[in-house]
Amino acid sequence: MTLIRIEKNNGIATVWLNRPDKRNAMSFALLKELIVTAKKIKKDRNIRCVILTGEAQVFSAGIDLADLNDPRNRVYATWELLKPGQSLFQKAFLIWQELPIPVIAALEGFCFGAGMQLALATDIRISHPKTKMSIMESRWGLVPDMGLSKSLKGIIGLDLAKELSLTARIFEGTYAKEVGLVTHLDDAPFTKAQQLAEELIQRSPDALIAVKRVLNAMEHNPHKSLRLEKIWQFKLLIGKNSQLARKKDKHPDVQFLARQYK
Repeated sequence: MTLIRIEKNNGIATVWLNRPDKRNAMSFALLKELIVTAKKIKKDRNIRCVILTGEAQVFSAGIDLADLNDPRNRVYATWELLKPGQSLFQKAFLIWQELPIPVIAALEGFCFGAGMQLALATDIRISHPKTKMSIMESRWGLVPDMGLSKSLKGIIGLDLAKELSLTARIFEGTYAKEVGLVTHLDDAPFTKAQQLAEELIQRSPDALIAVKRVLNAMEHNPHKSLRLEKIWQFKLLIGKNSQLARKKDKHPDVQFLARQYK
């Protein structure tokens, strides 16, 4: 059984974490497969939006502790933590934040630890009201190290980020929406994600990457955001999809070209 299942339809790629017998817990092999999958999606310029979810109506119960406790994996993990640059654990999640297309997470069942960090690395999160969530690492005597210090920035206040990370408290989707950890609540989060993806692909694929790049810079590199606004606007104005977008506003049947920029 493949660890990740992917389906492409009309410019939308749906990615399922596929370890239902383990509640989609993150094994080391699954982390590597997340990176491989994201790289494939990045190369396919016909993909214009991603939905990230889990099989069996469960997003992810977190890191696979049995995998983590394997002595061979502990040696590998030690090297990943000591080497320069992003570790496997950081790259597997932050690569989704860096994709040139919108990434929507559809959250159900459990969204614990590593699952929570993956969800936070997406652009938009849609949760069932009863989804159980937690930044759980401190429960296992660990620190969240899968890019949380980047992906959580700007989503909630520092004080609340500390409280939730220090306590490893379990909460539901309703609370997550109240404090801003998720974007929308819906009794059918996957269906809601599909509807939103359909709305997004009505826009120029080049405008989608430009907006994502500029707004990410606004949060993480504010000294560059104004310059990026100008750069991206210039690139869009000379591109073909911007012209098609103006035509599509009056003639909905107009089709965009594949994404021109990366």
